[in-house]
Amino acid sequence: MDGEAALPRLYRPEEIAEKLGCSAWWVKDRARRRLIPHTRVGRAYRFTAGHLADIIRLNEEPAAESAHRTRPPAKPSEEPMAPTQSGRRAQPATSSAPRLRARPPRRSQYGAAA
Repeated sequence: MDGEAALPRLYRPEEIAEKLGCSAWWVKDRARRRLIPHTRVGRAYRFTAGHLADIIRLNEEPAAESAHRTRPPAKPSEEPMAPTQSGRRAQPATSSAPRLRARPPRRSQYGAAA
């Protein structure tokens, strides 16, 4: 039958996930959000071999040049650092930003009558 030979093979999300080495949930989620090419048959997502190749191409990341990977050396800070308190990161001793304070909790959250 000539009509059947012309039809491409349709893969299920589980088959595509196995080939990509990811979860079927990822494949379905990306298809639902229209981030990867797919075909809808009723409510089911189906993929052709061309879709699989496009998915691979879309998610391919080019190799970064070595100049972009290296960071410039960090400059030593001239500002003295404040002493650390119980595991906090050291902050510069002079800070122009105001300190943030926690807001007191709402009484209704803890069941106390107002």
